[in-house]
Amino acid sequence: MKINRIVLVTATLWIGAVAVSLAASAQMGTWKLNERKSQFSSKARTNLVTYSVAKGDMVKVDVEGVDRDSKPIHWSWIGKFDGKSYKVKHNPIAEMASYKMIDDRTKEITMTKDGKTVAMTTVKVAKDGKSRTVTTTFTDAEGKKTTDKAFYDKM
Repeated sequence: MKINRIVLVTATLWIGAVAVSLAASAQMGTWKLNERKSQFSSKARTNLVTYSVAKGDMVKVDVEGVDRDSKPIHWSWIGKFDGKSYKVKHNPIAEMASYKMIDDRTKEITMTKDGKTVAMTTVKVAKDGKSRTVTTTFTDAEGKKTTDKAFYDKM
């Protein structure tokens, strides 16, 4: 019985530590597009991105925006920032995504469809934690490599 309590207390502390470390991450929170500063190659854009703790050490990413035809889109991803691919739900261009932390303020995202890379993204949070820059390279509908640069403010 005493061993069960020790295991329970240890597990609770571990889960709490993971949640606190994720909550303290510069990446976490809600980010709103600053369209005035951003540069896009098409009408497609991500207007709002929210990072939250999903369960345990998993992170949930919810994305709202518009596609190339200015139609609303909402997609989500649940996974870890460990560089492994996890399923993307309702994304118009990708079915899997891997998020890899480079340092505490920088991560790289690789999105794939049918096993092929469709977009590479670098996200850098400013030192003050109030803004971030998102640079995405992808192949457009005509087969041309394109780079978009988006700026976001933390809400």
